Parts: sequence; structure tokens; C-alpha cells
Amino acid sequence: MPFEKVRPRKVSAIAAEQIVAAINRGDYPVGSKLPSEFELAEQMGVSRPSIREALSALEAMSIIESRPGSGNYVLRMPGPLDGSNAAHLIESEAGCLEVMEAREALEPPVAALVAKSGSPEGIGKLRETIKEMRKHAAADDFDAYFEADKAFHSALAEATGNQLVTAALAPLINTMDQKVYREFTRHYYLKNVDDLEGVVDLHGDILTAIENGDEKTAFAKMVEHWTRMREIWEA
Repeated sequence: MPFEKVRPRKVSAIAAEQIVAAINRGDYPVGSKLPSEFELAEQMGVSRPSIREALSALEAMSIIESRPGSGNYVLRMPGPLDGSNAAHLIESEAGCLEVMEAREALEPPVAALVAKSGSPEGIGKLRETIKEMRKHAAADDFDAYFEADKAFHSALAEATGNQLVTAALAPLINTMDQKVYREFTRHYYLKNVDDLEGVVDLHGDILTAIENGDEKTAFAKMVEHWTRMREIWEA
């Protein structure tokens, strides 16, 4: 066959390729600061969320480094395949916004279901994961915190006592292992101790509502969790 199938591409993947190309041209040497998200979005004619996804992919590949309150800096010179590898990473994973939208749609009713009929054992496991989250948040240990956060959402699905709900949510919760989503969360949503502890408090509110059998509040607090994250994505 002389031709290949034409497939639509994610804007963020194209943006990542352009940033890599600019670094390779010498526009931004190792150690230098990249333009701001706003400037990159303006120059490329794309949204800031697309730029954030592109930068998260480049950070996952250790091409750039995000410095809180300062900006993004070139960490190393990309190799000849890094542009296409960054694009492939973005296009092989679910988009960050897709993950947030799906979880905002599906997890609030699960929280309400656990508040209505969750098992004592399941709720006890949620308490244990909250303790782990608080410990790691206080230590500003993002990686350990993130694993405890994932454990909370897995335990929430299991606490329904419904095997179909648990099986349906497992692939969605496992998107937390995606490299781009993880880096976005690290550098935008949970970038310091205050952010970590604030999100733990929100998870604690969900648990309190569940313990009180308050389906409405459990639902609303889970919506609040995902609305907050999506608002940061869209800012």
C-alpha cells in the first residue's frame, strides 16, 4: 500500500513536537526558561490546557522541569526521536480532560451508593486510606500520597459491594498511572503541601458524609473534588 491511513491528532501532541523542535534548534538551550503557558498558547494558537498537557508529557520524559512560582526550564537536549515519542505518549493515553470528565460523571453516584449501603469493612478501609493520605501529604511526599489517593478511590468502588461497579471503575481509576495525567496532577493540582492537605480534607468530607449515611453530601463532595480539578485544568 503506497499510503497510510490519515488519523486525527491531538493538539497537545503537535504542541509538544513544536516545543521539542524549538529546543533542538537552539531557541531554548539547556537551563533556559521556556515562554509562559499563555505565550506558548498565543504563539501556537491553541488553548492553555493543550499546552499544559504538552508540558506534562515533556516533564514526564525529563526534557523540561517545572519550578513552582518560576516556570518551565529545559532540563536536557532532546534526542532525535523525542518529539515523536512525546507525541506518541500523549496520543497513547486518555486525555487529562477525558479522565476528569469521566470520573466526575461516574464517581459521585458511587460515593452516594456507599453512603447508602456501604459495608462496615469497606468504610473501615476508606478510613485507613485517609490516614495514609494525611501522613504523606504532611510529609509533602507526592508519589506516596498519589498511591494512597488511588487506593482511596479503589476502596470506594469496592465498598459498594457490587462487583460490576468495581470492575467498571477499575480501568478509570488506573488512568491515575498514566504519565501525562500524573505530571499534570503533580504540577498543577497538588503542587505543594497546602494543596495536598486541602485535597485530603475534601476526601475526608466525602468519608464523613459516607459514615453519616448522607448520600446527597457524599455525591456533592465528590462532584466538588472533580470540579476543582477541572477548573484548574481550564484556568
